[in-house]
Amino acid sequence: MLTELTLLQFRSHRRLTLALDGRPVAIFGPNGAGKTNILEAVSLLSPGRGLRRAGADELARRDEAVGWKIRAILGGAGAGREVETTALPGATREVRIDGKLAPQVALARLLRVLWLVPSMDRLWIEGAEGRRRFLDRMTLSFFPHHAEAVLTYEKAMRERNRLLKDMVRDPAWYAALEGQMAEAGAAIVGNRAAALARIAVAQQGAATSFPAAHLEITGTGPEDLARALAEGRSRDLAAGRTLEGPHRADLAAIYADKAVPAGQCSTGEQKALLISLILANARALAEETGQAPVLLLDEVAAHLDAARRAALYDEICALQAQAFMSGTGAELFDTLGPRALAFEVSDEASVSVVATTRL
Repeated sequence: MLTELTLLQFRSHRRLTLALDGRPVAIFGPNGAGKTNILEAVSLLSPGRGLRRAGADELARRDEAVGWKIRAILGGAGAGREVETTALPGATREVRIDGKLAPQVALARLLRVLWLVPSMDRLWIEGAEGRRRFLDRMTLSFFPHHAEAVLTYEKAMRERNRLLKDMVRDPAWYAALEGQMAEAGAAIVGNRAAALARIAVAQQGAATSFPAAHLEITGTGPEDLARALAEGRSRDLAAGRTLEGPHRADLAAIYADKAVPAGQCSTGEQKALLISLILANARALAEETGQAPVLLLDEVAAHLDAARRAALYDEICALQAQAFMSGTGAELFDTLGPRALAFEVSDEASVSVVATTRL
């Protein structure tokens, strides 16, 4: 969990420091005031491009070209550790842990972060790429080394695709890359399957107001990926890209009680399934590590009725999870009361202003 969060020149926030104590955090204010920017900052304390998948240059305040910085002090299992991520104009993002440069993948070993944002509401009806990303973030929460396997696989695949586009036919150029892809691909497939097994266990008999989902990974490719890649070079040459492997996988979900595919459920049911999976992921991590992950729930209450909102907050508190939740009004969080910290965000001349308040 976080005990302190500081943003410098980040998005709409010129300077912000929040003192935190592990309780859920309710952040409310009008649209465009800068609520989601706080959640995005927390998401960048994990590997990757954060919940908006923004480039480093997109994150700085537009009127002050000095770069940006996010700094956090950790509590819980990582008590006292200082995490900092920053980028100067035109530069890539850097990570420092206790003042020392570190690779992004090191963040996954310090802080487990899960998120649910409005753009994910269409997860079950749009393309497979978003579902793979959702699956891999879920997997990363259990296996921090999963990020390294994905990076290794994607780097080797990019180099192989470059050979394919250049119409290179010499097998010697492909063999080493395909070996790397096969080794990393096996780790990816195994990690994903193990993560889904943990989610399944966490859903069994859980006291929750949200529907369970049966999950299945499809299209992972053959077990002997190195052989399949070698045999498929002619086809891949014609396509100009690699057509088999875990990068083609998809995540299928079934609404368990109704035996209906998630893509055929109502919008409200699809949202409820996503919330259910995030909560199951959090329960599984709490059971495995002794500490619930940090949850980022952007506008999560907007499409829930009062009973479902109260049930969600009760589950978050029962998990003792530090959940950062945003919404347009304090009334969306009124059932949390003193169980949560509350911050009101407003906009003053294109600068976000954050005030501590009570629910």
